[in-house]
Amino acid sequence: MTKHFGQFYKRMVDDISELGGLTFLVIDPPNQSPEIAGRTAKLAEEVGVNAIAVGGSVGAQGELLDGTILQIKENSSLPVVLFPGNIATISKHADAIYFMSMLNSLDPYYISGAQTVSSMPIKRLGLEPIPTSYIIVEPGRAVGWVGRAKIIPRELPYLAAATALAGEFMGAHTCILEAGGGAPSPAPIEMVKMVKDTINIPLIVAGGVRNEKYAYDTIRAGADVIHVGTAIEETSSDLKAAKSKLTKITSAVKKAGKEKLK
Repeated sequence: MTKHFGQFYKRMVDDISELGGLTFLVIDPPNQSPEIAGRTAKLAEEVGVNAIAVGGSVGAQGELLDGTILQIKENSSLPVVLFPGNIATISKHADAIYFMSMLNSLDPYYISGAQTVSSMPIKRLGLEPIPTSYIIVEPGRAVGWVGRAKIIPRELPYLAAATALAGEFMGAHTCILEAGGGAPSPAPIEMVKMVKDTINIPLIVAGGVRNEKYAYDTIRAGADVIHVGTAIEETSSDLKAAKSKLTKITSAVKKAGKEKLK
């Protein structure tokens, strides 16, 4: 039982309690070279990002995945959590892995099949699994298409709340509300608030957190962590532009987190 909660999860929960809101940078290996990923991780640590999530819907695997994580580790001391798009998104070089069940998928493979197939390799590699409810909300984009999700409409926040609560009751340690990489905006504020008011586990909002306003509003609404990925990828490896944008987003998260704790 003492190993039930691993170091990454404990650190995340402690940081949420202390700071009120966290920023995780998402790095999708097919979208940049390992060298650029390493440089981006270095600047991310400099501006106050709390962790790096590595993965994506397709293509994040094998030598490219390992090389990306090694460059991140070489250039920063930030913890790395795998954000898997399939069972191949596993690397011994990471610290932890979101052990995700896509609760609103129509395909049993994404609810429990992939988890069964990957469980033993994860254990052998010594990765810390974080049981995670993965809930796809409109528009869903690539992850919704790949995962055959019955996407939750943006105007029906109670469906997201009920799904998240079911995930918690089934043993999830965290919940991700995912609008999809490249979405024009994250899950609606009303949805974030209702989900957080319903569950008692950390809430992560992913997809569509493109700017500091979305970051601030999402944390203030109740999210504990935001994922930021496409907003930084769109700088096209311009590290100066990436640093500027990431600085604004992390500053907004810190401000919102402090206000939540008052």
